[in-house]
This record gives sequence, structure tokens and C-alpha cells, in this order.
Amino acid sequence: MTTYRIGQIVPSSNVTMETEVPALLRARETVAPERFTFHSSRMRMTRVTPEQLRAMDADSDRCALELSDARVDVLGYACLVAVMSNGPGYHRESERRLHRRTVENGAPAPVVTSAGALVAGLHVLGAKKVALVAPYLRPLARTVVDYLAHEGITVTDHAALEIPDNLAVAAHDPARLPGIAARLAHDEADAVVLSACVQMPSLAAVEEAEQRLGKPVVSAAICTVHQLLCALGLPAFAPGAGALLCGAYDGSTSPLLGSAPAAPPSRSPAAVPQPPAVLQPPVVPPSGPRGCAPTV
Repeated sequence: MTTYRIGQIVPSSNVTMETEVPALLRARETVAPERFTFHSSRMRMTRVTPEQLRAMDADSDRCALELSDARVDVLGYACLVAVMSNGPGYHRESERRLHRRTVENGAPAPVVTSAGALVAGLHVLGAKKVALVAPYLRPLARTVVDYLAHEGITVTDHAALEIPDNLAVAAHDPARLPGIAARLAHDEADAVVLSACVQMPSLAAVEEAEQRLGKPVVSAAICTVHQLLCALGLPAFAPGAGALLCGAYDGSTSPLLGSAPAAPPSRSPAAVPQPPAVLQPPVVPPSGPRGCAPTV
């Protein structure tokens, strides 16, 4: 049995990723042999404004250095909009820079950003059009829409809940999210992003939303776990996490492991894949673990 150390770079006011990421991986532990421990370093941020996001992002290098002191096996940068607000494609630059910090510290570890993970997760699903829910003020929500467009993903409709206080974002009731998503123009969408923010909890509502909307539903947190598993070279699945992590998708390894992407499975975009009656750890094909795709 192997134990992996998961490092998370989180905003100081984020209380959700240290709940949802462990919950997803603990669920995975019920059907797979790998075990996980969780370690965090924080960047100061209390209000979701462009000014605080820029200042916080500048502190991410320190966090990567601190987590590499703990010899974590993978780092997750858990603030989607802090990365996206730095301009199109910035997740690639951020991941490379933070990885360099770990190398310089003698403890190289792959780095996943939630922004890059959302892009990768949607590509794995074959989703070219999505509807999404975000807690941000309208200008920041528009930043997310434009960022995805730059990555070849069209947002058919989105809801900006306009919650500026980050702790208030964490207090938003996830039970409301399926209803909010249902009111969006999602008929032409291939998938729905139930929470485009790692601070807005949604895990408890993802499966309900998939049943209600009849299509794959993801969140920034689910996509982040997907890419963390890919970066570790592990099969990317977890029970109770919706289509992306149900084990139905074959793909290549993470870009950090150096393989080219495989084509997504052929299916109707509106069809939600169903896990087997008794979920077993999927067999790892020779080309790499299941369900992983590069962010490039």
C-alpha cells in the first residue's frame, strides 16, 4: 500500500478544498489500495477582488517552496480565478514556475492548477460547450468565460452569484446549485460546471445535478482531483463524484508524465456515463492511467 502526500496551495480564507479534496480521495480509498495525506500552505486573501487576487498569486511561490519542504508528491494550486485573472493560458506559466520552485528546493513535484484542471477535465469529457455557475462578481465571472473560450470551450450561459466575501462563498448552500444550473440555457451544452470556484462547495449536489440535467456535471474541485490523480500516475476515478471520475473514460497520462492525449470516447454528449454496479479499480492500460488528458 502506497501513501501519497497531497499538497495544496490555498487562499487563507478557503475552507472548502481542504474538505472536498480529502472527501473525494477518501471515497476512492474505499475501492482502491492507495492512501493519501493532506498538507496545505496559505496565501492571504479575504475578498475576491482583482487586487487581492493579484497580491495572493504573487505569494504562491512561497507556498510551493514550503510544501516542497514537506516532500509532497503533488501540489494543487487551489484558486481558479486567481490564475485565470492573469490572462489567457496563464495556468501553464503558473504550473511551470511553481514546479521550478520545487526543483530548486531539491524536492521536485508536479503542479496542478484548478484553472488548468477545469480545462483538462472538460476536454476529457469532450465538452466543447458548457454552462457554468460561479460565485464571482460579474466581471470576474466574465474572465472565466473568456478564459475557457481561449481554450476552445464555449460557455452557452453562466450565472454570476456576485458574492465578494470569500467566507460567504464557502457558506453558499450546495443544495441550491442544481436549481440554479437548471435555469441556465444548457440544452446545447455538452456538460455543466456546477461550481467554477474551488471555494463554493458543490460535491454533495453533483450527482443530483447530473440526474436532473441529463448530462455530465463537474466542478473545479472534481477536475482538480482528476488532474492530481493523473499527475501521480494513478487511475483517475472516485465514487460519488459524477461522470468525470466514474471510471468510464480512457485517456493518456497527465502532460507532466509526458504522454500524448488519447481521443475521448465516442458517445452522445448528453449521455451521463454510469459507473458499474460494484465499482472496482479500473485496469491501467499500458499507455497510462484512465481518464487523464493534458492541459495543453
